[in-house]
Amino acid sequence: MSQEVVSDLVANVIGVSVAVGDRVEAGDEVALLESMKMEIPVLAERPGTVSAVKVHVGDVVQEGDVLAVIT
Repeated sequence: MSQEVVSDLVANVIGVSVAVGDRVEAGDEVALLESMKMEIPVLAERPGTVSAVKVHVGDVVQEGDVLAVIT
């Protein structure tokens, strides 16, 4: 079963902390977003392997956009 890691708000992507094939644990940072001069880390909810990274630094994401997929 895969987990889609999604954005909770409209924001700029200022960091991507994972790459395809990386192993993550619950609570590991997947991406770093910036909105209204605040940095918001996006964390993995469960352990697994990153199977897709859907964003790059500089992208603007909307609420609900998929940032990465963990299987």
